[in-house]
Amino acid sequence: MQERQRAPSTPSLHDREEMAAPRPILTPRRLTLPVMYERQSPRLRSDDTWAEVRRAWERGETGASLARRYDVGLANLWRRRASEGWERRREKDPAPEPLEGWDRYAERKRDEFELRVAEARAVAVKLAEAMQGAPLGLVPLWHMGFVLAWRAEHLTPETAARDREWVSRYGWAGEMWDATGRMMSAPWVDGVILHANRAAWREDAGLPDGVAEDYP
Repeated sequence: MQERQRAPSTPSLHDREEMAAPRPILTPRRLTLPVMYERQSPRLRSDDTWAEVRRAWERGETGASLARRYDVGLANLWRRRASEGWERRREKDPAPEPLEGWDRYAERKRDEFELRVAEARAVAVKLAEAMQGAPLGLVPLWHMGFVLAWRAEHLTPETAARDREWVSRYGWAGEMWDATGRMMSAPWVDGVILHANRAAWREDAGLPDGVAEDYP
């Protein structure tokens, strides 16, 4: 018995749509390989170049600017700075101009200087005279201890006796000599005179009453 041949089936609507749709054209895919970069060799610069870079940086130029200008690499510059101990130069602040102006300020300072020199010379003259035996009455108070000690050591015993008699008019003069009649050291005598004339010293120093009472 012969087998009946099957009639070809009619494609469905879905199959007909797929058959009618255009098929994509497959093209070979291009492979992109990673780009291999050659490692750059370190920048080599002469010692003179690095010396110029250091001087410029210490004067205040930025590291980035120097790295571009000398093509040394910023990281290399920072390594050099750390290893060699580069330091920026600190410029001194300009002195503020006095209210009176520089010319009048200089004139005033010159006058003050000349006055100090004149006073120092006048004192020197009096000290020189006293050290040759002149009367003590012309010796400045704060130099009296030095003159008395010097005269007692270098002049005659008669001069030393007259000096003690002259100073004895002051109630505090007795502390300048020990029990044997020998004059104390110059620093000790200076201290006696300073404490005995404490009010005069504080006035000269500009200390008002009630402040820094421990001085002198």
